[in-house]
Amino acid sequence: MGEAMSKRLKLQLGGESDTEERVFANPYPDYDPAAASSEEGEEEDVQLSSTTLDVPFDDQGKICPRFTRRVQTKINDLLQQMEEGLKTADPHDCSTYTGWTGTALLYLQMYRVAGDASYLQRSLDYVRRILRNLNGRRVTFLCGDAGPLAVGAVVYHKLQNEKESKDCITKLLQMQRTVCMDVDLPDELLYGRAGFLYALLYLNAEIGPGTVPQSTIKELIDAIIESGKNLSKEERKSERCPLLYQWHKKQYVGAAHGMAGIYYMLMQPLSNVDQETLMELVKPSIDYVRHKKFRSGNYPSSLSNESDRLVQWCHGAPGVIHMLLQAYKIFKEEKYLKDAMECSDVIWQRGLLRKGYGICHGTAGNGYAFLSLYRLTQDKKYLYRACKFAEWCLDYGAHGCRIPDRPYSLFEGMAGAIHFLSDMLAPESSRFPAFEF
Repeated sequence: MGEAMSKRLKLQLGGESDTEERVFANPYPDYDPAAASSEEGEEEDVQLSSTTLDVPFDDQGKICPRFTRRVQTKINDLLQQMEEGLKTADPHDCSTYTGWTGTALLYLQMYRVAGDASYLQRSLDYVRRILRNLNGRRVTFLCGDAGPLAVGAVVYHKLQNEKESKDCITKLLQMQRTVCMDVDLPDELLYGRAGFLYALLYLNAEIGPGTVPQSTIKELIDAIIESGKNLSKEERKSERCPLLYQWHKKQYVGAAHGMAGIYYMLMQPLSNVDQETLMELVKPSIDYVRHKKFRSGNYPSSLSNESDRLVQWCHGAPGVIHMLLQAYKIFKEEKYLKDAMECSDVIWQRGLLRKGYGICHGTAGNGYAFLSLYRLTQDKKYLYRACKFAEWCLDYGAHGCRIPDRPYSLFEGMAGAIHFLSDMLAPESSRFPAFEF
């Protein structure tokens, strides 16, 4: 990072100490097609001249053999470390976010990428453990029983055990009434209705259309929309933001607790929200959030927060970018893609986080923003940026990052970094776990 950019970054974040506390300076040169040199066909490390850019993919965007080997070697190493570390993990945490379901989901991902049946069997081992320990206290895919039941249904389906799969689905659908009717339940992804919606859509994506009836999905979406309309009316924002949401009395913006995650789920084709609702309620609400953008291109953690500090999936540009990309796909307006590209620039500058390598508030989660933008645009700049964030994760533990509370988990720790690295082996089919379809 150049000196001028470094000074500008410090000003944006409120001073030098805050910058140093939150992010590492990005040591990588940005993508320049004219200076790029592909690794294709290189069997040994090569010495690049100072004017050559080290690009680990060929002209068609295919990841090169040397980089693939490095990634695969690191994945194997980290999987061993993770399994050893999990021996002392909380035996009662069955969540996708920090518990055993996240591990099962990682092994499902490894099976998807590598096709090795032993990974599917390992996922089943964790599913069996999880399904014996459901607590019934929370409802979402990430933090509640919906995650274990949905992942269990998919694992059993892939193993052609339809009886067990359908049993999981039945138990999941029994939660629907509570989710729709509980007035105290929030709407966000982590603890609320959008998190239950993800579980339903995940089943239809992984098992097949109609696994969850469209009428069930519509009932849930209607509850989410009514909740957003009611709060907007209470706050007298119906004209500017027809769908307004809050969690713990704060109107959060980001993907985990906020509006970006909710709008993103409502815009999914699997949600099948009618065009009129999308145009009249969702689109103006997205535009309201867009107008809260900081000059840097980043987004606030909540509507009332004026501090440009957080650049992570749960709060800030790395989560909002997914909403913007989906809005571009649905509404076909260039402004959404332009804003997403601005998000990408912020993440490139400020996305190597001292919090660690995880996907909720770490470097791997930020790397997924580049993969999503690359899949949409096919612009190799974004594949390059994803590769560089993956390179950072290849040096897992070497940067002096903070140790997460659950260091081997999917959303806070090592399992999330492994998931991201595995997606680097096939960028075209990559997807942020428990979020993208």
